[in-house]
Amino acid sequence: MSQLRDSSQLYLLKLSRQSIQDFLQFGRKPDEIPPSEELLEKRGAFVTLHKKELLRGCIGCLAPLSPLYRTIIDCSVSAAVEDPRFPPLLLQELSELEIEISLLSPPKDVDNILDIEIGAHGLIISCRGKRGLLLPQVPLRDCWNRERFLQETCRKAGLPPDEWQKGAKIECFTSLIFRERQTIAECGMRSEKQ
Repeated sequence: MSQLRDSSQLYLLKLSRQSIQDFLQFGRKPDEIPPSEELLEKRGAFVTLHKKELLRGCIGCLAPLSPLYRTIIDCSVSAAVEDPRFPPLLLQELSELEIEISLLSPPKDVDNILDIEIGAHGLIISCRGKRGLLLPQVPLRDCWNRERFLQETCRKAGLPPDEWQKGAKIECFTSLIFRERQTIAECGMRSEKQ
């Protein structure tokens, strides 16, 4: 997984929050020109919203179709108002949110499930026109083993939990994950040491 400079991580986190705020306040997304070339690269990404450490929305784009900064704008707004598991976010909730961004590597086929590393890999399971994706942080958060991770990814796809054993396509990917509080704190510590 290619890295992203601290300044670009901070920029994307601020852009995500600004995108949600602009959409909730004014019904539009920001019109940005990113400050660095790496933000113009086409990359898959997910934006996850946490409210008091509980999930409040998560939407992403697996395929690298748009420049990264644009993907973050679109996924941020979608996570806030289009995640079908939650009611649309209200403007007054924004101050209670912590934003997490996951930048995805291209997926690769899993030939042996023993190659799946909990905490390092996210999973995609596809079968009969259905597809489910879970990010690498999910099995860590919920203390799942490899088999449970595979079962839950099948469920996310709307498939029986044992479909991974019956010929479903299994892919894995890695993520560069950064959150507001953690990233701001780490960047502050690094700048103090310099």
